[in-house]
Amino acid sequence: MTLDDLRVFVAVCRAGSLSAVARDLACTQSAVSQHVKRLERETGVALLERHARGVVPTEAGRVLQTAASEGIAGLDLALRRLRDLVDGESGSVRVATGATTVRHFMADAVVTFRRQHPKVSLEFRTENSSRGCFAALADSELDLAWITIGGPVRGIEQRVVMELPWVLAVGTGDALARQAYAEVDDLRDLRLIRLPPNSTSAARLDAAFAEVGARPVFDTSVADWDTALLLAELGLGYAIVPAVPDLAVPGTDGPVRLIPVPALRPLAVGWAVRRWDALSPLARVFADTVAESCGR
Repeated sequence: MTLDDLRVFVAVCRAGSLSAVARDLACTQSAVSQHVKRLERETGVALLERHARGVVPTEAGRVLQTAASEGIAGLDLALRRLRDLVDGESGSVRVATGATTVRHFMADAVVTFRRQHPKVSLEFRTENSSRGCFAALADSELDLAWITIGGPVRGIEQRVVMELPWVLAVGTGDALARQAYAEVDDLRDLRLIRLPPNSTSAARLDAAFAEVGARPVFDTSVADWDTALLLAELGLGYAIVPAVPDLAVPGTDGPVRLIPVPALRPLAVGWAVRRWDALSPLARVFADTVAESCGR
């Protein structure tokens, strides 16, 4: 049993396909199969079951997958910390973000961190969902992920940095634009723009509405918060978005007015990591720099 055997086995379990892993590794499907067969010979149990759409781990396979995933991730983290100790101030920090996260939450922090650590490589990777961030963290491909805080996730630690109030984006010519804040009843007959489908932020907004007994109607869906604001600016609907740091509340003299909706529970955002105590010193400094910047 080798470390490569375990890495390949974990990859197959996550992909549900021998051929997909073979493509990723630029090898043959037979070579991938040999890694799994070697593990099965040494453990004495079947680890995978074949189905019409691919493979899934058996009960024994799930036990090995969980243990191997945690062990590999821990080893990779340790190796990265060792490299950082050797490299000193010339290491790297790898961060997963959403499409607009850096501009909204990290711009000032990136400038500050760069000035303090000019030799450190900051690597940003865009993920479309918190689930994608968690998978990348579990594979030790990342140090940090900026996410919408959700429920507990096995093997992941989440830390709230900010709670963002919800605001209603309306055109300045709209009657609602003259209000200091919006009541939930004000939203009942509006054409609302839905946040990215299957995103944690959309789920949290739905939950906030449910808490106050409201069931709003959404008839447009967008890929990110900025697009929702643009559609509201164009008069193509009303957007309910989190009041990210660079948005003025209740609004400005521009084409869109942002009206607070205080009845809705704020949206919590922050960091996700595998383990805070295993973060490299540089990654911890960057996380703290972002948190301090957001708190100002």
